[in-house]
Amino acid sequence: MNFTLSKNESEKIKNHFGQAFYEKLLKNIDIYSEMWQLEIVKLVDYFSVNCILVCRSALYGDAVLKIGNPCKETITEYNTLLEYNGNRFCKVLNADIDNGVILEELIQPGIQLRTEKSLEKRLAVFSDLYRDLHIKSVNPDIYPTYVGWVTRITDYMEKRDDFKELCSYMKKAREICLNVSSKFNQKMLLHGDFHQDNILLNSTGGYTIIDPKGVIGDPVFDVPRFLLNENNEDETPEQNEVRIKKAIDYLSCSLNIPSAIIKQCYFIETVMAYCWCVESNEEPDMICIKTAERIINE
Repeated sequence: MNFTLSKNESEKIKNHFGQAFYEKLLKNIDIYSEMWQLEIVKLVDYFSVNCILVCRSALYGDAVLKIGNPCKETITEYNTLLEYNGNRFCKVLNADIDNGVILEELIQPGIQLRTEKSLEKRLAVFSDLYRDLHIKSVNPDIYPTYVGWVTRITDYMEKRDDFKELCSYMKKAREICLNVSSKFNQKMLLHGDFHQDNILLNSTGGYTIIDPKGVIGDPVFDVPRFLLNENNEDETPEQNEVRIKKAIDYLSCSLNIPSAIIKQCYFIETVMAYCWCVESNEEPDMICIKTAERIINE
């Protein structure tokens, strides 16, 4: 292996993924370093469904190596990037999808849009990337649908004996989603997680999109995740509400989407996100949900 994980890094990986994954990771680093002529530079200190390593490749140049367990998320991310083929998204350089491994181009300097202090600048960047972005998938059946996401988590919440109030909000969100999707019914390939941390400053001074989930639906459903991530834990609910409303007004004008629709999508996304939290044994933020409810009722 041309790269050695520190003791602290090793423990973090074992705690998050387990010993078996850790052992497989070490083997995979060796295998793909040789296969793609990689020199591993560092491990990214962030763990979700995979480990991320920054590397240099004699074949491809600066790259990001993602190693995870084979799963649907890896398949849909890989195929989404292939279909967009570098159009505002980062490029896939190589992959072994059956083994849960993707090699992607490294975006440099790679500063997340979240670090931009100006709300208007963040919204302008998002709007520029969003306009005329979405394409029809050549193979839509391999992706989940946005309505399917909403339906699945609602069914899950209805089977639980706790979180009754949250469940009632989710049922309301499902009803709103079905209504919105009956009017905004394009079947396009969405990013599915289109927010500030997945928009990186590139070497030309523009921005590049990374880490798509890959989901089929109308482009309006690719707006609310960005709004949800405008909530700031260090600020009061009132301050967050003011910022979200301002952002909705801006995006309604810049994207030519009725503000009422964006508000409804924001409500759907907010409730669904906190139902996913419950599914992951985390506590939901009911204040954020009630704020989203207030926004759609105005």
